[in-house]
Amino acid sequence: MARIKIKVPEDFKFEVSLPVRITDLNYGNHVGNDALIALLHEARVQWLAMGGFSELNVGGPGIIMAAIAVQYKAEIFYGDILKIKIAVGEISNSGFQLYYMVTNKSQQEVAKAISDFGCFDHGQHKIALVPEGFIRFLQE
Repeated sequence: MARIKIKVPEDFKFEVSLPVRITDLNYGNHVGNDALIALLHEARVQWLAMGGFSELNVGGPGIIMAAIAVQYKAEIFYGDILKIKIAVGEISNSGFQLYYMVTNKSQQEVAKAISDFGCFDHGQHKIALVPEGFIRFLQE
């Protein structure tokens, strides 16, 4: 079976520590797929806020996730404090990529992810261009 292999750039723009909550666990007693994606979402929202942006407004349009891929490296358990680092990948006229590196309190790599975003005008319900100010933020 082919496996997803994600190569995360090393020039991280942001990092945050987030605790694993009891509600993040699944029936296997470790963090579920949906919970990890929610933790990545929280990290992304905090990163955007640091730059004065939100998912609904990156200088005009908002952003929408078009795709995400996650490579799981180890189990994540209740009580773990996850360090989530974010790096920016490709930037196009209407979108961009984000990479995530997730480690536990022992510095063990537990997951990597990549997500593709498009800028979106929610009022017009259509794709929008990435604003110049947001491009500068992505490139900082």
